[in-house]
This record gives sequence, structure tokens and C-alpha cells, in this order.
Amino acid sequence: MASLSLRHIYKKYPGGVTAVSDFNLEIKDKEFIVFVGPSGCGKTTTLRMIAGLEEITEGELFIGDQLVNDVAPKDRKIAMVFQNYALYPHMSVFDNMAFGLKLNKTPKEEIKRRVEEAARILDITHLLDRKPKALSGGQKQRVALGRAIVRHPKVFLLDEPLSNLDAKLRATMRTELTKLHKSVGTTFIYVTHDQVEAMTMATRIVVMKDGLIQQVDTPQNLYDNPCNIFVAGFIGTPQMNFINGSLSKDKETGDIFFNFNGNAIKLPAEKNAEGVLDEYIDKEVIAGLRPECIHDAPMQLAALSESCIEVDVDVTELMGAEIYLYLNSYAPVVEGSKEIEREYTRLIARVSSRSTSRSGDKIKVALDASRIHIFDKDTERCIVH
Repeated sequence: MASLSLRHIYKKYPGGVTAVSDFNLEIKDKEFIVFVGPSGCGKTTTLRMIAGLEEITEGELFIGDQLVNDVAPKDRKIAMVFQNYALYPHMSVFDNMAFGLKLNKTPKEEIKRRVEEAARILDITHLLDRKPKALSGGQKQRVALGRAIVRHPKVFLLDEPLSNLDAKLRATMRTELTKLHKSVGTTFIYVTHDQVEAMTMATRIVVMKDGLIQQVDTPQNLYDNPCNIFVAGFIGTPQMNFINGSLSKDKETGDIFFNFNGNAIKLPAEKNAEGVLDEYIDKEVIAGLRPECIHDAPMQLAALSESCIEVDVDVTELMGAEIYLYLNSYAPVVEGSKEIEREYTRLIARVSSRSTSRSGDKIKVALDASRIHIFDKDTERCIVH
């Protein structure tokens, strides 16, 4: 098994295109690391550099204690599982899984033992005589994983392996991959643009944007303590609400308020520990609030009475166990005595399925001020969680 060390890795293409910039990451043995980000952020390019399928322009890649920049892919003891499975259509499942071992002149008995062991782990023993055309998408994915397992690699690289599966099968395979990681006890590096896959499987997540690492952390810390607006918006479904407003301070009490659309939300005193918000008083900032931190239930409205606002319910989506409320908060813009326009702030709340709020209603909702994040409007960095 192996740890990996990526030190100041760059990937530059002719024409001045930089796909990955100054990528630094230490991956521990047996970790399940997920690279996540939008299309074109450099996550697959990074994975291919680890595999040796892309040349590293600058920087050093270590697998264990070995520098592998110039080591051929076949000698890196890495197995890669591709998005399109890449199975040989004319070979049986057994032969597909055994192919790499045969190339390495592994003894027949050892090949048989390894293939049967991998098939048992993946529950595909009954498929060993079939050809790929007789398999479902989920079965093909298991065969592709089995082909990697039999090689006993130091590191598994998985490039969006579930993207071709339907939603129900993806959910099942997420569980199976987590169990597989525990059973084989090796390092997994997984690429996806699906943050649900990242949140449910990873021990740590690497969030990327435009070839740069934005944040590396555990799934829960990424969700609770995003370092900037991009990470806050990318992690979480529905995504975090972002509200443009400003901060003010009561000169008598020292209380700090977040102001938007005529609303003044009092922030807990601990938000300004060591005076981190003082330099932003009377300046524009962006507040972030998760949908589950906006409430319409009477009990929560009473408990959070100081942070209630009026909103219009635009759309409701029943999700079974919960309801998504799409809300509009607005303040009139008055010129003289005439209202000339309305400033809208759109919010999404995730509330109980017992909610009585319906499209077209004007209701009060309570914002949980203790869960508000404040972001610098210029840099988009998080000032306080």
C-alpha cells in the first residue's frame, strides 16, 4: 500500500494553457480522496498525471518514497477505472479481469485465484463466463473494478466511474465502493463533478476550480466551514443562499447586524470574536445561509423571533420527507412618494414535509443567525462562519 505526495504540480499545454497550477497534496495510505469540481477544473488531468497518462510539466510526484515523474504507467503499481469501463467486447468477464495478469505472465493458478477472489468481493462470480454485451451498466462497472482489484495495486484511480449509471444504481454503487475501499484496504483517488458522491464516500475532499485547489478537508468541515463562496456554493444540495447586504453596529450595545432589503438580522456576539467584523462595519458583504437554516415552523419562528423576515412563497417542491420553498424577499425602491422598483433577494428553504406554506403565500420565516457565514464581497473569502 502507499501514500502519495504531489508537490507543486503544474500541467501546461502548448499555447499557454495551464490546466493545473501549483497542486500540493499529501495523501495518506488507505485514504479515500475525492477530487471534485466543475467540468474543466483540472481534476481528471491531475488524476491522469498520477497514472502517468499525462506528463507532469513541473513539480514532483511521489508514490511512497519513490519519485515517479519518469516512471512508466505500467510500473507505478496503480490501477485506473475509466468512465466508459473499457472492456474487451470479445472476451469473457473472466478473461477481461485476467488480461493484465496474463500480460505480466502471472501463473495460471494465481490468476484463477485472484479473479475468483475479486469476483466474490464484487458479487459477480455468476457472470465470469458472460461477454460484456450481456451485462448491465452496473455489472460492467463491477467487472472494470474487478480488473483493477486483481492487480493488487498500491493505488486505485477512478475517473467518474458512476456517471453512466442511472440514479438508483449510482446510489447503490456508492455504497459498494465504500465497502470495497474498506475490504481491499488501499488508497482510492476518485474524480467526480457530483458533490453527493464526494460527500458520501470521501475521507477528504479536494475542491478544485480553474486548475487550483480551493480547499481540502473532510466532508463535514467543507460543509460547515467553507473557505470561500465557490466552495460554499458547490458543496450542498440545494446550494447555500447568498444574500447581498451590509453590516452595521449599535454604538450603545456593540451588537452587529446584517442588513438587507430593510431587514436587520442581529448576529451572535461570537461571530465578532476578536473584532474580525469591525473593519467591515458600514461596508457591503455577502451572507451565506444553508436552506435548512431557514424555518417556517411556529416553534422555530418563536425561538428565533429576532431574525424573522417576511417573504413571498414563489414555488414549493415536495421531496417526500421535506419540502423546498423558493422564496422572494423584497424591499421597495422609492423615489419621492412613488415606488419605482423592487429589490429582490431569492432564497431557498428546506423545511418539514408538514409545512403548510404554499405557492402564492406571504409568510414569515426565521433565519438562524448562528449559522450565517459572512463573506468578503471583493475577495469572496469567508470572514466568519
